[in-house]
Amino acid sequence: MRTTRRFAVCAALLVVISSPALADDLDQLMTLLAQRSHGHVSFEEEDHVALLDRPVRSSGELLYERPDRLEKRTLAPKPADMVLQGGTVTLESGRRKRVLALRDYPQLAPFIESLRATLAGDRAALEHSFQLRFEGNLEHWTLNLVPLAPEPKALVQKIRIEGARAVLQSLSITQADGDDSVMTIGSSLPP
Repeated sequence: MRTTRRFAVCAALLVVISSPALADDLDQLMTLLAQRSHGHVSFEEEDHVALLDRPVRSSGELLYERPDRLEKRTLAPKPADMVLQGGTVTLESGRRKRVLALRDYPQLAPFIESLRATLAGDRAALEHSFQLRFEGNLEHWTLNLVPLAPEPKALVQKIRIEGARAVLQSLSITQADGDDSVMTIGSSLPP
C-alpha cells in the first residue's frame, strides 16, 4: 500500500509543478498547461497518518520535463528520489533502488494518463477520469479533481490545488482511508 500511495502522490505532483498560472476559466488554464515544457520548484510536505501521533514532514524539490518526466527529490529529513518517466517509477533511498512498471498497478493508470493529459492541456482526456471543479478568481483559485473510476477512488478521495494569481500555493491529497498529505509549493528554482 505504501508504494501505491507513492504512485498516487507522484501522479498528483504532475499536476502541481505543471500549473503555470491562474486562468480565468478551465479552458484558459488548459491552454497555459499545454505551453509548459519544464519546471523546477521547492516543496515542503506534511503527511497526516492516523497511526502516527504527529505529522511526517519532508522537504525538497520537484522537477518536470515534458512530456512525462517528474522527479521528486526529498532532501530532508533524509535524501530520497522518486522519478516517474514513461511507464516506470524509480524509487531510490540510500543504497536501495526499485524500478516499478506502471502496468503492474492498473488502478493507477487513470491518474497517470489523466495527469499526462493535463500536462498536454487536454481537458477532454482529463474529464474522462476525473470530475473537475475550477473555482475562484484572480486573487484565489482552486482546482478540485475527484476520481471517477472505482479503483483510483479506492485510493484517493480528492486532489485539491490552490493558488493566487500566478503562484501555486498548495496541493492537498485526501485519501480514501482518511489520511491526507499537504504539499506547500515554494518558489521556482534555477534549472
